[in-house]
Amino acid sequence: MSNINNNEEVKKQYAKTDNLSTRISIHDKYSTNKTGFGNWIYSNYRIEKGMKVLELGCGTGSMWKGHEQQIADCGKLILSDFSEAMLESARTNIGEYDNVEYRVIDISNIPFEDASFDIVIANMMLYHVPDLEKGLSEVKRVLKDKGRFYAATYGEHGIVEYLSGLLGIYGVEDNVNKTFTLQNGAEILKKYFSGVDMLDYKDSLEVTDPDDMVDYIYSLSGMAALAEVPKEEIRDILIKNMQDGVLRVPKEYGMFISVK
Repeated sequence: MSNINNNEEVKKQYAKTDNLSTRISIHDKYSTNKTGFGNWIYSNYRIEKGMKVLELGCGTGSMWKGHEQQIADCGKLILSDFSEAMLESARTNIGEYDNVEYRVIDISNIPFEDASFDIVIANMMLYHVPDLEKGLSEVKRVLKDKGRFYAATYGEHGIVEYLSGLLGIYGVEDNVNKTFTLQNGAEILKKYFSGVDMLDYKDSLEVTDPDDMVDYIYSLSGMAALAEVPKEEIRDILIKNMQDGVLRVPKEYGMFISVK
């Protein structure tokens, strides 16, 4: 697939916030680790007063909610996304600050000078980047020496692998985008950064309402094989795999912290 076509697919997937909100809500409701992935990610940031921070792919900006003091401490915080809809959602969720700027930015062409930022953040988005080498080169370029790059991602043995096993009879495949995962991320990042650490987030889903899981499944872009399958049929399969009223679904998430 060409870079242009891949970009168009990403734009289409994130043109509306509905599907993303559906995916976030099931994690909020059924995750066994009650810390919350977003809270855990944020807890690993080391943002000192006056630092300049750039987030690429900020999505709905939900991670920054409740952290008003930390936002105020930033010398400059630029929240950016490839999707205008996501960026507007972030603006609504976070609000206006004198030191916060909202911008549509493509990681492959970051519109800032060399060594502009103390911290760059790119969570759950690097696997979407058509030219990852160009994107990471841009991140390195705009980072100051000793600056930190935070990048959360998923592993290859989580929810989609589980669902492909459960729904394989319908042609559902394990089509997880493996461009940048917990399994290969460190090797990729070490080409650009002198220090790379990986942190694991231990978690799973324990779903008690199968309808929520059905909504989640149909929100996934890789479930085209189910387009003609009645939701009730999928619901019945989920119920058959529940034990003591609970559907236990594995998750594999974590993050990389890299230093320039």
